Amino acid sequence: MTADKEKRRAISREAARRRRRVESEVFEDLSRLLPLQQSVRDHLDKPSVIRLTLSYIRMHALLKAFSGKFGTKAESSQTVKCGQLMDSGGDRRHRDGGRDEEEKRTEDGELEETNMYLKILEGFLIVLSTDGDMIYLSDNVSKYMGLTQTELMGHNIFEFTHPCDHEEIRNNLRLTAEEVWCGAKRDFVMRIKSALTHRGRSANLKSATWKVLHCQGRAKVCVTPSSVSCLLLTCQPLPLSHTLLSTHTFTSQHSMDMKFTYCDQRITPLLGYSTEELLGRSIYDLCHTLDTQCLTKNHLNLCCKSQSVSGQYRMLVRGGGYVWVESHSAVIPSVRPSKSRPGAHHPLCILCVTYVLSGVEKPSLLLSLGQTADRYLS
Repeated sequence: MTADKEKRRAISREAARRRRRVESEVFEDLSRLLPLQQSVRDHLDKPSVIRLTLSYIRMHALLKAFSGKFGTKAESSQTVKCGQLMDSGGDRRHRDGGRDEEEKRTEDGELEETNMYLKILEGFLIVLSTDGDMIYLSDNVSKYMGLTQTELMGHNIFEFTHPCDHEEIRNNLRLTAEEVWCGAKRDFVMRIKSALTHRGRSANLKSATWKVLHCQGRAKVCVTPSSVSCLLLTCQPLPLSHTLLSTHTFTSQHSMDMKFTYCDQRITPLLGYSTEELLGRSIYDLCHTLDTQCLTKNHLNLCCKSQSVSGQYRMLVRGGGYVWVESHSAVIPSVRPSKSRPGAHHPLCILCVTYVLSGVEKPSLLLSLGQTADRYLS
């Protein structure tokens, strides 16, 4: 009886070893199909292989759906570029074998062009499903987050973003009937985990900090039997400080209700106001009435996320008219409470760097009583 039991156990162990061997071979074959470098594939575990395979299948379905929807030469070219971007880290030796030399030179040129765009962008690309799954990220994401492309693809965006930002992200992922046809724009700010230290080194995800990203893009919808849709976004980290690149830039400090507490003298030749007359005035007094919502959204993002970018809005010029500007803002915290300075930890001020994007438009138009003083002289 004991011998029969041992025999059954031996047969069971051998069958289990055979299943594990077959399973390992299947996963090895599957990993070889992924457009990744051999060094990356060697370190993938089985869940990662499944996760990345599903992401590339979904990305392939998206590219196929959109190229089939438009069917134009330009769209086909764009699809090729996206495919090359997805395969940028991959091993293309087998695919290149039978290709024409001229075709390879063309694709290498397009890949070089794509990499150049990513460098100029100072950010990374992300493709999100309507459920928030990160279907694709450009491989330069590690430069900004300290996490590699393969570590993030296939995961859900909500696993890495601040809980207080989840509702805003869901609102941007949601598509209305009108947006299905027009491909609505998206422009929002979110906080995401970053494993980068202050010295630029990668740390453990458990000790990650929050990085503020400015996300811009469009909802891409293809009305097919599978109803393929996604969000294509560019994500740019908001720096804690800015460099004044030209004379068309000025800095200012504000209290938490956006009243001026300081403004540098660059504003005088740009908007006509002296630094003294702005002290104590709200930035809303200088904003075009139709752009108040833009500033309010920026103000709320600042209070909640400590950094924000306003988008383009109009600032009134002293003497008449307005200019188009964009403000990058950050909350500068106060010194932490101590025995000598008891009390709660309150923000000290808001620092704004404002870029003037245009000349004075409609200089004869008066939109507020503050413009009825000496007319602005260009």
